[in-house]
Amino acid sequence: MRPVLAVLVLIAGVMPADAQWLDRSWPGIPRKADGKPNLTAPAPRGPDGKPDLTGVWDARPVVARPDPANLQPWVLERSRQHQQEYYKGRPYYQCRPSGPEAERFGGWKRILQTPTTIAILNDDLTHRVIHMDGRELEANAAPSWMGYSVGRWDGDTLVVDSNGFNDKTWVSRYGVSHTEALRTTERYRRLDFGHLHVEVTFTDPGAFAKPWRFTADMALAADTEMLEQICEYSSANWAGSLSDAAGRAVSVPPEVLARYVGVYTGTYGGKKRAYEVWLSGGQLTAKIVGEPVEGGLGAVGLDEDAARPLVALSQTVFEGLGLGYEFIVDDKGMATDLVVTHISGPYKYSRQR
Repeated sequence: MRPVLAVLVLIAGVMPADAQWLDRSWPGIPRKADGKPNLTAPAPRGPDGKPDLTGVWDARPVVARPDPANLQPWVLERSRQHQQEYYKGRPYYQCRPSGPEAERFGGWKRILQTPTTIAILNDDLTHRVIHMDGRELEANAAPSWMGYSVGRWDGDTLVVDSNGFNDKTWVSRYGVSHTEALRTTERYRRLDFGHLHVEVTFTDPGAFAKPWRFTADMALAADTEMLEQICEYSSANWAGSLSDAAGRAVSVPPEVLARYVGVYTGTYGGKKRAYEVWLSGGQLTAKIVGEPVEGGLGAVGLDEDAARPLVALSQTVFEGLGLGYEFIVDDKGMATDLVVTHISGPYKYSRQR
């Protein structure tokens, strides 16, 4: 028997039948002798002499995990409740704008820059407008999903201050809430033609004891185009919680659990991955080797590491914070393989020791 996970695939990328336009040479950009874009060439500048951030950018995934000790008690308690519900309240999973959420600084976006306005267009069809005409932040900006932003240049660094966020969004995918007093400061530096570095600071005394920050790195996606990512299914139909899984738990003798202890290796997302499984105090636990946190549903989030306590649903089938784990055993009951079930399907890992 395989565990049934209460999850859905939320985001669908729209790919045209004829996608040749995705491989289209951009005019007017520096190129190497072989014709490929020279991403280490000097950063371009606009008519005002400032770095021009215009372009299609692909940012590396962002993992923002604030120190639990820095969170106000109500924020920490709410984040734990969101974890119990597999983070189904995340705005992104509900087909709503993500607003200032740190992880949404990753992924694809198009930046359009003029001397008085900068627009950031996200692949989920949300957008931001940064006013560059010298105005100050509105003292009482109407609360909105994406906030109110003004920008200025500090040398070659674009500094963006934002406020006016509603309190319906998160600042981290791990269920970290904020108040309407949230203020963000972003610092954009175009290091060269093909690389953009961003530092973001969150300030909200009602939610955090002190400001906290994270960084994002973007690469220019030259000679291609940004496709839209449409949210077609919300998390409204997700069911179950961590406590539900605990309520279905069965008792498995420690001597049986001990046969599953070991290291299992395989591939996930085209990359090598290893799981370590250990037994302590009668509790079987699994963790990805070498990774501080695993993204996606059921991520541990605010815990110190990504260890997942496994809840036994049968002698060989377990649930660990939203993922399914099944141990394949030989005729002596010793585990030979581990099958981890994600929303994208099962992944098999072979036991190494």
